Amino acid sequence: MTENKLPSPWDLQNDDLHADCRIFEVRKRRFKRRSDGIEGDFFVLDTNDWVNVLAITPDEQVVLVRQFRYGSQEHSLEPPGGVVEKGEDPIIAGLRELEEETGFVGEQPQLLGVVRPNAAILSNHCHVVMVRNARKIAELNFDQHEELVTELYPLSELKHLVKSGEITHSIGLNSILLLLLESEHLG
Repeated sequence: MTENKLPSPWDLQNDDLHADCRIFEVRKRRFKRRSDGIEGDFFVLDTNDWVNVLAITPDEQVVLVRQFRYGSQEHSLEPPGGVVEKGEDPIIAGLRELEEETGFVGEQPQLLGVVRPNAAILSNHCHVVMVRNARKIAELNFDQHEELVTELYPLSELKHLVKSGEITHSIGLNSILLLLLESEHLG
C-alpha cells in the first residue's frame, strides 16, 4: 500500500503581467517549492470564468452548437456557452449565452458543477448549467466573431457522440459527464 501524501506546495514569489491579450492576460509567475527551495517561472492565462449550458427540450433533446474554433482550426460540436462577466452569476450568464447563441430559453436552471478547463495553464473555472423544457423563442444574437449552427440530439445519443469522436471539446465532455451523472441520479 502506498503512503497517501501530497506533493510539496509551491509558494508564489512574484506575479507580473506578461501580455494583455484582450480576452485574457498572460501572467508570469515565479514559484518556489517548499520542500527543496527550487524556483521556476510559469506562464498562466488569467481570464474570466466560463459557462457551458446543457439545455434539454421537453422531448429529451439536447441543444448543441457547431462552430469554428480558431485554436484547432476545425468545427466543433459542443454545448453552448461563453464568458461569465465580472460579478455575473454563472446561472444568469448561462441563460444569457444559451439565448444569444441558440435562441433557446429554459426552465429550472441548475448548476451541475464547476470544472477547471486546464489547471496547468488557466486560472479560471467553467460552470456547468442545466436547464429543462428548453424551447426556441428568440432570434440569434452572435458576437462579432461568432457564427454557430444549433443542432438538437436525443439525450440518449450523447454517449455515442462522445465515443464516435463527434464531440471532442474537453469542457463540453466534462459538461456531458456531469449531465449523464445527474441523469443517472434522477432516473
